[in-house]
Amino acid sequence: MDYLKLEHLSVGYNNQSVVDDINIDIKKGEIVALIGPNGAGKSTILKSIARELDIISGKIILDGRDIHKYSFKELSSKMAVILTERIKVELMTCRDIVATGRYPYTGRLGFLTEKDEEKINEALETVQAFDIAYKDFNRISDGQRQRILLARALCQEPEIILLDEPTSFLDVKHKLELLTILTNLARKKKITVLTSLHEIDLAEKVADRIVTVKGKELFGFGKPEEIFEESNIRELYDIKKGFFDPLLGNIELSKPEGRKPKVFVIAGGGTGIPVFRKLQKENIPFAAGILYTNDIDYRLARLLAAEVITEQPFEEISDETFERAVACMNSCEKIINTAPKIGKMNKKLEELINIAEKRQEEQNG
Repeated sequence: MDYLKLEHLSVGYNNQSVVDDINIDIKKGEIVALIGPNGAGKSTILKSIARELDIISGKIILDGRDIHKYSFKELSSKMAVILTERIKVELMTCRDIVATGRYPYTGRLGFLTEKDEEKINEALETVQAFDIAYKDFNRISDGQRQRILLARALCQEPEIILLDEPTSFLDVKHKLELLTILTNLARKKKITVLTSLHEIDLAEKVADRIVTVKGKELFGFGKPEEIFEESNIRELYDIKKGFFDPLLGNIELSKPEGRKPKVFVIAGGGTGIPVFRKLQKENIPFAAGILYTNDIDYRLARLLAAEVITEQPFEEISDETFERAVACMNSCEKIINTAPKIGKMNKKLEELINIAEKRQEEQNG
């Protein structure tokens, strides 16, 4: 059953729409990521769902009910929101911040009960923040701050959490920690997570479904394997230089200038990747081979190399492919052997390496 539905929703500011006719449905316990270029409307969509912005038209249905028919207190017990704006507090510990998440459940005087204290402890434990509970909130790192804000959200006992670019300004360690926590919340507690992310490689790995936002309309909505096609990402971000490899989740710069390779790289099984990147940084056009098209080296070589000599997977290297490799190698000024592993199927690589070594000896002699 759909838990959150956006029906013909148009959102924006001052009655001027930013994104029109949004139609998506999100199930309970799903992680859904919004991606797209800056200014596309991702934050506007989240703020509209959180009722921080008035919608222009359409409906937002939460758990079978129009979201605008919930009282503030009712909505606070169902939905938690973590936006990019930094909260400003004075003389409050991290535990104090987390405790504010219990206010939808406290009485008029806002006193915390024993049950409230238990929920605070449980939230701190979930985000692994007991060690900073009594530190000044203004004196902790960005990564710690995000964990505390997430703990505050969990104190609301929400069924859905909205996050706007939660990994911005975080280092790799804290990005992974935060996304691991969110994944556990979705899988183990069935909390629905709707988040915008700048890091499309992380969105591809963590989300069950992806919303792509560009211009006036949603660009796409579907499973990561449906959305993360090279042509889709190139069009979504209007990429003119460089590449995105959806299989490996890598962003790559443009290939070196020049169509004629100066260096031939004998590679395979991942041995060529650091060499390819080094040549790209030095702007030296290169060729690579002989690579099977299911080889990890091929995934990068096809993007960066001026020429790639390939063979079909699980086939012995043919005489024709071998001769093409030799011809290409002989036309290059330099040869780099990355010492790929030789097996029965790629046995001819030994011959290629022998030719390269003989040429090197002749040049040195």
